Amino acid sequence: MQDTYDLIIIGAGPIGLACGIEARKAGLRYLIIEKGCLVNSLYHYPLNMTFFSTSDRLEIGGVPFVSHQPKPNRAESLEYFRRVATSWNLNVHLYEEVLSVTHSPDGHHHTVTTPKAQYNTQALVLALGFYDRPYLLNVPGEELPKVRHYYDEPHPYFAQKIVVVGAANSAVDVALETWRKGAEVTMVIRENGIRDSVKYWVKPDIENRIQEGSIKVYFRSTVKAITPTAVQIATPEGEVLVENDFVLAMTGYEPPFAFMHDMGIAFQDDGFRTPVYNEETMETNVPNLYLAGVVCGGLKTNKWFIENSRVHADMIMAHILKTKKAAR
Repeated sequence: MQDTYDLIIIGAGPIGLACGIEARKAGLRYLIIEKGCLVNSLYHYPLNMTFFSTSDRLEIGGVPFVSHQPKPNRAESLEYFRRVATSWNLNVHLYEEVLSVTHSPDGHHHTVTTPKAQYNTQALVLALGFYDRPYLLNVPGEELPKVRHYYDEPHPYFAQKIVVVGAANSAVDVALETWRKGAEVTMVIRENGIRDSVKYWVKPDIENRIQEGSIKVYFRSTVKAITPTAVQIATPEGEVLVENDFVLAMTGYEPPFAFMHDMGIAFQDDGFRTPVYNEETMETNVPNLYLAGVVCGGLKTNKWFIENSRVHADMIMAHILKTKKAAR
């Protein structure tokens, strides 16, 4: 089956939904394709996660976001974005992974292939997340079932010896939550200390727990190997072996560089693999192929958030409509 659209959006996260809303408002024939569930990245966040932003700064499409606290939690966000999709009756195909994207010789048409169908479109938006692509430790034993790159809740780690790898917000949250629920927590951190980017109301908490000895930490250290019963850690004082039940590697996530490269998107030589795009229109070096949301930052995954990338949808739609008008 082949369908033709004015616009296809890959990714049904908040910014992908925002792009769909703008396309619907403009009267375009559009489709949003998502390999997982609606707002798939948010769904995989920890169960008790609270957003940095207030609810009003997460709103899209004019749909009010009402939460019980100033900063909404994961459950409230999932409810909100379900309501957004329903309110706007968005055309979303869930659990349909994009296998490939090809371009016409003139670059003005794209063909999107999934296991279910093949779609043709004049314009294409990549509103991709990357929560399912964790950075690996690349050490012996990482394949053991005790090693996890995702965290949902602290209960499974009660009365267990936990090694948490990382120094950013996710690692700090995991260390504090599991310790408060009865885990024995050791942190392994490459840097000299907890990162300054950690939430200002949390940073003193973790530093106090470390100072009082409740949570043990190895700074300027790395994991060298993992066994079923222990973790080998390289520290400035030499290697140590720590008894261990679980390793929670909160090491961050990698953008889908290979997928973007295969589409012909160029990258800046800036050390961050920032994709090339027009900052006024969000169009990449490939004609009629746009970027929106966190994917614009390359390795700078903390540059773009929902609150500061909602405008990408308006910028993209303005350029698409201008291009269509000029072509008439």
